[in-house]
Amino acid sequence: MKITKILLLGLLCSSGLSMSHEVMEFSDYVDHEGNIGFPSDFINSMTHIGSWFVPEGGASGFHGVYTEKESTEAFKKTGKFPDGATLVKELRGSDVGDYTTGKGVKFSTNGIKQWFVMIKDSKNRFKDNSAWGDEWGWALFKPDDKNVNLVKNYKSDCLGCHIPAKDKDWVYTEAYPLLNK
Repeated sequence: MKITKILLLGLLCSSGLSMSHEVMEFSDYVDHEGNIGFPSDFINSMTHIGSWFVPEGGASGFHGVYTEKESTEAFKKTGKFPDGATLVKELRGSDVGDYTTGKGVKFSTNGIKQWFVMIKDSKNRFKDNSAWGDEWGWALFKPDDKNVNLVKNYKSDCLGCHIPAKDKDWVYTEAYPLLNK
């Protein structure tokens, strides 16, 4: 990804356009205007830090949460996510069956419902972009079009679900045992 950034920066400079070096170094998933792109290779490049299971409702299913290994190491040292840390929550459907381990065993399916993405930004780089605020960039992607962030305004689209975690940097860290020291 770094080679891609270098090539992109060279291309922009040679075409007369410019992009802040700070934004280029900030995150592979954010452009100079603060638009968040879908981290397509997260399942292979990030670490699974924990899961949730929501039994019913629109968000029902298994929620697997991933971040960069470096972000988990920084969190263990400081208790905070570093700038540029990316959290991806993949929401999969569930099914139930009877197995030798028990009856009514719930398991995740291939049916991906959506992905939530948060990117840490304590410097408030994108104050004019309504998908950013409270030190995070907020995104929602659906399987039918991973190129479109459905978050129009993080305050109305995202923050309501995160209010109980406000004192923990808006992140429900209790389900992420990998972050424990």
